[in-house]
Amino acid sequence: MNPQELSEQEKVRRGSMDEMRRLGIDPYPAAEYTVTGHADEIVATFSDDQPQRAVAVAGRVMSRRIMGKASFMELQDATGRIQVYVNRDEICPDEDKTMYNVVFKKLLDIGDFVGVKGYVFRTQTGQISVHAQELTVLSKSLRPLPIVKMKDGVVYDAFDDPEMRYRRRYVDLVVNEGVKDIFVKRTKVFNSMREYFNSHGYMEVETPILQSIPGGAAARPFITHHNALDIPLYLRIADELYLKRLIVGGFEGVYEFSKNFRNEGMDRTHNPEFTCMEIYVSYKDYNWMMDFTEKMIEKICLDVNGTTEVKVGDNVINFKAPFRRVTMIDAIKEFTGIDITGMGEDQLRDVCKQLHIDVDPSMGKGKLIDEIFGEKCEGNYIQPTFIIDYPIEMSPLTKRHRNNPELTERFELMVNGKELANAYSELNDPIDQYERFVEQMRLSEKGDDEAMIIDHDFIRALEYGMPPTSGMGIGMDRLVMLMTGQTTIQEVLLFPQMRPEKKAKKAEDAAEE
Repeated sequence: MNPQELSEQEKVRRGSMDEMRRLGIDPYPAAEYTVTGHADEIVATFSDDQPQRAVAVAGRVMSRRIMGKASFMELQDATGRIQVYVNRDEICPDEDKTMYNVVFKKLLDIGDFVGVKGYVFRTQTGQISVHAQELTVLSKSLRPLPIVKMKDGVVYDAFDDPEMRYRRRYVDLVVNEGVKDIFVKRTKVFNSMREYFNSHGYMEVETPILQSIPGGAAARPFITHHNALDIPLYLRIADELYLKRLIVGGFEGVYEFSKNFRNEGMDRTHNPEFTCMEIYVSYKDYNWMMDFTEKMIEKICLDVNGTTEVKVGDNVINFKAPFRRVTMIDAIKEFTGIDITGMGEDQLRDVCKQLHIDVDPSMGKGKLIDEIFGEKCEGNYIQPTFIIDYPIEMSPLTKRHRNNPELTERFELMVNGKELANAYSELNDPIDQYERFVEQMRLSEKGDDEAMIIDHDFIRALEYGMPPTSGMGIGMDRLVMLMTGQTTIQEVLLFPQMRPEKKAKKAEDAAEE
């Protein structure tokens, strides 16, 4: 960084770093520092009746109170904060008091990493603390942290601007209480789901991210180019077709946590890079998958929160199984008063016009029905509800309904007004599948840039035979939002997609000129 761009505080900190080096103290030592205790465990296990316990702790300095030769500081590690008592004569037993008088009092800053060796005790005010006997500088912080302060009821230096928090998540995690807990719970969600699948004997697999055909979903892909092969490649929009190839190959049940990419808009519930889980199980149908899914989500909620109820915004959502089940057509009838059974494309366009829903000429029957449901129905389902039996035009990879060939055996799980999961009795008839792909290509020719491309190798795989199968995909980021009570996807992604910083953009423009 150009020294002219440094703030006064940053200049002071760099000066402190240089002074440490002059005193022979490496501000970034390479040697291992062995930690024997963490803040939460030290506090939880302390007992006045037990012998004095020696510990070595390490973390960031988050506050200091210097009082002559005896001082206190608060140390923050990965588990929480603990107070450290520092006495000049104990950390500097000889005549040289440099470590305390110069380093601790003048050169050490909030945000610096230090190691402390000593013993655990309880102060006169009752606070469990570490009595320092040795202090080691582990890493110098050159930028000041935005430590929140309060005076006369007014909050200062709060790091609460969403854009800054998401851009500088490393700072957000340090200074904002509760942010780290969201991501701890995120890991618990994944672990709980993985345990559920593994307990049923299903196998976790990996499939390609770079694909020659963007299949398995209706979405606009990101396109790149492979120089050696001189061909376009697509970042995957879904892993469905590869996982079903594995069912053809003889696996009974496979699942994958996949990073998917869709070149679409960003909002409170969408990020162009997101995590999805898809699972496929042989000899099952969508009725079995509904039972399987609701039991899984109930288990996850209990594992993560200890209860089946979660508060999201103003809503208390109960994930206790079983969940309500409503057909797509009944849902539209319930919230619009219109029965769309048997309607053609022109009639559906008239319905959209009647309901004041904007549509365009590229939309076929499936897209029109999807628009009606999305505009008039979806947001009303707050408690977990399976929307089932979708019209065939909406579901090109789904088996026809056993009782009504105009419908498919598909469900979407709606929670808090949004889709959480999508599942089918999978289409395993290769001739029917090919005809559905052809119909999707017709939509593409009309201008629908989300229509599927024919994957001839997938058709070939089906021609070798795929057993009856049920598959389900679930948006993991949305599931984490629900389990942590968050209302925006950016809160549950460590590094959500952001626009380029204006400063960086100006520098790029100047370089180009």
